[in-house]
Amino acid sequence: MRLPITLALGVAGAIFAYNVASAEDVITLGAAVSQTGKYSTNGVFTTKGYQLAVDKINSQGGVKVGGKTYKLAVKFYDDESTPARGAELAERLIKQDGIKFILGPYSSGLTKAIAPVTEANKVPMVEANGASRSLFTNGWKYIFATLSTADQYLASVIDLAAENAGALNKKPNQLRVAVIVENDPFSKDIRAGVVERMKKYGMKLVVDDQMPRDLSDISPSLTKVKALKPDILVTSGHTKGAVTAARQIGELKVNVPIIAMTQCDSGKLIAKYGGTVEYFLCPTQWAPTLTYSGKVFGKAANFQKEFVEKYKEVPPYQAAESAAAVIVYADALHRAGKIDKEAVRQALTKTDLDTFYGHIKFDKTGKNTAKPMALYQILGGKLYVVAPSKFAEKKAVVPRPAMN
Repeated sequence: MRLPITLALGVAGAIFAYNVASAEDVITLGAAVSQTGKYSTNGVFTTKGYQLAVDKINSQGGVKVGGKTYKLAVKFYDDESTPARGAELAERLIKQDGIKFILGPYSSGLTKAIAPVTEANKVPMVEANGASRSLFTNGWKYIFATLSTADQYLASVIDLAAENAGALNKKPNQLRVAVIVENDPFSKDIRAGVVERMKKYGMKLVVDDQMPRDLSDISPSLTKVKALKPDILVTSGHTKGAVTAARQIGELKVNVPIIAMTQCDSGKLIAKYGGTVEYFLCPTQWAPTLTYSGKVFGKAANFQKEFVEKYKEVPPYQAAESAAAVIVYADALHRAGKIDKEAVRQALTKTDLDTFYGHIKFDKTGKNTAKPMALYQILGGKLYVVAPSKFAEKKAVVPRPAMN
């Protein structure tokens, strides 16, 4: 029998909650999140985000539901980055462990595997790391997502390129684009968003490749990019794909004026590859410099400060959006007034909440429609928000200087 993961940030958090209150005074959320396998890096950040929010809410007195105060806890399992395992563990959390409220896994693929289970059992799932549009086209009523959908992630790069086409001595409709993405729902939606936005400007797609399943080598695609000399290169392959792309772009000296990829921060690309990734553009759901604020953590910068104090590392947006999911549950439980699945689901549909992560308000499909994406650029070895303009810390540098 596989036991729940026993990391200090996992089951230990639940044990702590039970130590400070009787079992009936604890509301336990359930989560199957990758601690091993190809999604483990972001899975751990997801877990840390969940646990930090639970600890923070508990330190502030917990959650008042129907006149009684409860502590929160999370029961974690490792889904091993495998959809079938994730679905199995979701079933176990609900049917064997008696969990009434589920926190989502990491990645769109795993979220899509778990959603039919939560839906069939009429258990709400607040998820923070499944951004594929396909999650919100099935008529599901029990899924709620704190993050923006994947098609929005890198579409703004196309807008930025069009705005700066003159710096490349071209018109927007003369720009040529290369796209290399993982064959998963998240990355395919990123591609769709980019291609859709390209049509607005009449740009040409000259490379349209998929990464190999293990994400370990994209040099054939990058060799094609070198030969065709596009103006824009877009890549997406979660953390492992980002690391592979950044490394091989440097090794092959791929000189493209605009390079954009997902997972720059969670992949720790600056620390690993330094000058190779200078001027890369990176989408983010959240940044500590944004002017968001809410009751639990206060300002966006406060969340980063507390995360660094607890975990000794800077949080990527995956941790922030995960913490926001716990805050959403706390808010819905309070407004529902009882620990009841359907009452909490109804409360979730009426969420209208300011948080350190941004405003959260769900449409009828469960998408958060209230928060825009932002765009980082790596400048001087640091990440700076360059879009949208109202949040920009610096002006984007286009074109990217060529590597020697």
